[in-house]
Amino acid sequence: MIRSIAFYLPQFHPIKENDEWYGKGFTEWTNVAKAKPLYRGHYQPHVPADLGFYDLRLKSVKIEQIELAKKYGITAFCYWYYWFGNGEQILEKPVWEMYNDKSIDFPYCIAWANHSWENKLWDSKGNNKLLKEQKYLGEEDYIKFFKNVLPLLKDERYLTINKKPVVVIYKPLASPEIKILIDTWRKLAIKENLEGIYFIGEDRSNRELNKIISYGFDATYNNNTTEIHHNLSTFNKLRLYFECKFLKKPMIFKYKDAIKYMVPKESKNENIFPCIAPNWDHSPRTGSKAIILDNCNPKYFYKVAKKSNFKCTSKI
Repeated sequence: MIRSIAFYLPQFHPIKENDEWYGKGFTEWTNVAKAKPLYRGHYQPHVPADLGFYDLRLKSVKIEQIELAKKYGITAFCYWYYWFGNGEQILEKPVWEMYNDKSIDFPYCIAWANHSWENKLWDSKGNNKLLKEQKYLGEEDYIKFFKNVLPLLKDERYLTINKKPVVVIYKPLASPEIKILIDTWRKLAIKENLEGIYFIGEDRSNRELNKIISYGFDATYNNNTTEIHHNLSTFNKLRLYFECKFLKKPMIFKYKDAIKYMVPKESKNENIFPCIAPNWDHSPRTGSKAIILDNCNPKYFYKVAKKSNFKCTSKI
């Protein structure tokens, strides 16, 4: 059975931290709405269609999102989850509202976004000021983290593979401490009558599988951002150098050229999950320093989506 899981960014509602850092009412929509075209034919700003400039504090929005997801073949949402250490969290409200409302019938899981937040993260004019530092504080903190998410892992709607709750980690090799966290969580999961934890780590270059597995992960997902950039840059060095340095343009690649690197042959491995993107344009956040996939025609996405449907050997 093929399952399509969509990453879910919970940045579309105001929080006190963003109010303090970027101004009252800041959300991801702030960047979306102010985006401008940076070259001829550049499609910006992207005005949202079906749901408009939604607010994730509203239950009606969540229901409509799930209806759209089901209509277009999405199996589950994977919520980005922020735990900086010692109980410091941010943007956790959407997934917990999902958990607390048992009437919402849709699978979900979490992805630990284990990276520090710098001022430049959401604002192209920002500096490198550290806003939130990602810390790895040892076994006691990992136990606290586990207890924090345990109700989610035990939810009957929570996504599983081989009967194990799925937990994604954004930077699987960020610290050797992640080995300790994985081992700790697996032991605690068994004590809580779970089958274990199915850990998936991101592999941007599709070359780190063995090392990631050695940290205790079960699988990787091949977000080939680095690979796409490397391959397409190799064939466009002179053009990119001229456009970026002298014309102050972002780094622009054709989407139809990028899709060939989204699902490499290695994705047939049962331990590698293909990760595909319908489009990519980072300019609302980073302006002329962005990487952009241009002309993201749905026919090209159909092509790469069809290519990604490899046989899945894992059980629900």
